[in-house]
Amino acid sequence: MDDIMYSNQDISKVIKAHFAFATYEQLQRFEMLPALYGEWNEKINVVSRKDIENIFERHILHSLAIAKVCHFKPNSEILDVGTGGGFPGIPLAVLFPEVNFTLIDSIGKKIRVVNEVKDALGLKNVNAYQTRAEQVKGSFDFIVSRAVTQMPEFVGWVRNKISRIGYHSLDNGILYLKGGDLTQELMPLLEGKGKKPKIKCYDIANYFHSEFFLTKKVVHIKL
Repeated sequence: MDDIMYSNQDISKVIKAHFAFATYEQLQRFEMLPALYGEWNEKINVVSRKDIENIFERHILHSLAIAKVCHFKPNSEILDVGTGGGFPGIPLAVLFPEVNFTLIDSIGKKIRVVNEVKDALGLKNVNAYQTRAEQVKGSFDFIVSRAVTQMPEFVGWVRNKISRIGYHSLDNGILYLKGGDLTQELMPLLEGKGKKPKIKCYDIANYFHSEFFLTKKVVHIKL
């Protein structure tokens, strides 16, 4: 696979091409992200060395695939479970400044990086905590995550945290970034007795035309 190196000008051009509503201030924040993560990754390793060199495509743009599936409305509540260094939550928070994002991870040093990046960008719509999904109170319009565990286990963590009052074009639920053939992984969710979840997989390669995204998907689960 040929890796693509993105300059700040390239980053703004790609974001604007896919999200025409992005403002100049938002584009500036997206341009700041690679250097910020590069600096913090030297102190606290949250991204692999190979990925830090390609962070725009492999982390930032990948996170924004969720925004191609659902345009979050103002005052929505979004929970990012297992955010690591802030993905997908931070890029989504930059793109949707009027949406409230709660980012959680069980590892304190990762949450420290999230808070440092959040403060450097001046994001007022992000709260980050060292905690586990099971301990989070309240309900959310959508719960986002990126391949933190097998999806049946993930559903068990969050099934009672999704608001039943929906006002998006997409039903409230889970938006999960994952790659590969998911048939076997999703099967347990569709077996057994009781109400079955509604599951739809969106191929990211339909939105972002890069080899990196060929097998990657956004999985929407309505419980």
